[in-house]
Amino acid sequence: MTTTPVAGPRAGAPAPSGELIATLPGAAYTDPAVFRREQERIFERLWFCAARAADLAGPGAFRTVQVGRESVLLTRNRRGEPRAYLNICRHRGARLCTEESGTVRRTLQCPYHAWTYDLDGRLTAAPNLRQMPGIDRTERGLIAVHLREWLGYLWVCLADEPPSFDASVIGAATERLGDPTALDRYGTEALALGRRITYDVHANWKLIVENFMECYHCATIHPELTDVLPEFADGLAAQYHVGHGAAFAEEAEGFTVDGTGGFGRLPGIDDTQDRRYYALTLRPQVFVNLVPDHVIVHRMFPVAADRTTVECDWLYRPEVLAGGADVTPSVELFHRVNTQDFDACARTQPAMDSRAYRDGGVLVPSEHHIGAFHRWVTDALADTPS
Repeated sequence: MTTTPVAGPRAGAPAPSGELIATLPGAAYTDPAVFRREQERIFERLWFCAARAADLAGPGAFRTVQVGRESVLLTRNRRGEPRAYLNICRHRGARLCTEESGTVRRTLQCPYHAWTYDLDGRLTAAPNLRQMPGIDRTERGLIAVHLREWLGYLWVCLADEPPSFDASVIGAATERLGDPTALDRYGTEALALGRRITYDVHANWKLIVENFMECYHCATIHPELTDVLPEFADGLAAQYHVGHGAAFAEEAEGFTVDGTGGFGRLPGIDDTQDRRYYALTLRPQVFVNLVPDHVIVHRMFPVAADRTTVECDWLYRPEVLAGGADVTPSVELFHRVNTQDFDACARTQPAMDSRAYRDGGVLVPSEHHIGAFHRWVTDALADTPS
């Protein structure tokens, strides 16, 4: 198969201070062959944040998630332990669970020929199975997927030998924050889901990553955000410096759409993190936003070269939600930011197929970390990584 190159030799390459940096070419955002290669080389080889652990409320609860080209089935066994499998019946390949989510009592049964598996993936029953006593029911069971739980989310990896989770995921958060304990102080695992909004974005997943990483656009399209985080109006994103968190405006009482107060800072937050916003990009598809009283997590699910589903969770202390607090002002702030960002990405997507963008565009020096992202993508798709 011939695959269109995703970058010229200088795309994303470091440039002397004050010079423009070449981007990926337009085909990197539109070519189905490039997208398929990304599915294979990125989403099916790296750790992928699939679902919030609390979405699986107990034994038999399940959720299906698209990871690259594969449907992955997440569930809990009878002991309440999370499990992940390829959502494929071992008989003749039918989709095992056809619903996005649900609950089964004790087993998972294929709707085609009734092959049945327990929640640990073992084949337990099938028509005429007793006539085949030599079948190894474990060997013929569901194909397990590597699984880790972190930040209150279930992460899966389809690779036969997954990369180190500690190095590639937790290490990326540590590298961004400059402190291995900084993220732990937010206690994300103990937070509860206050709101979830799912966005259907008509844009390539890389455009969304690039948008989240920079704030060159903030003064133009994010008036509510720059009111709360005034330094963003200068075009430097929170991710521009290791360990940096953008300070709240003096008059802002909380991270809310109208600047009103939030819900008191999370128990583990120290004075250095108070009244500051931190943003993390955990490649390939997770954004984490940290503010003193809540955490916002975005997860991207690339659907096609020009379409991405984004699931965004707002997380709060359980007692805040149990007390009936109105989280709307804090949700509304980043919901507006999301809508503004995703509209901008959707406006950009058609131009990726234009002759004007055939060779790509440019990055200004404050966007240097996007150049690093482009180099990462190019390297991941290369037959011989640098």
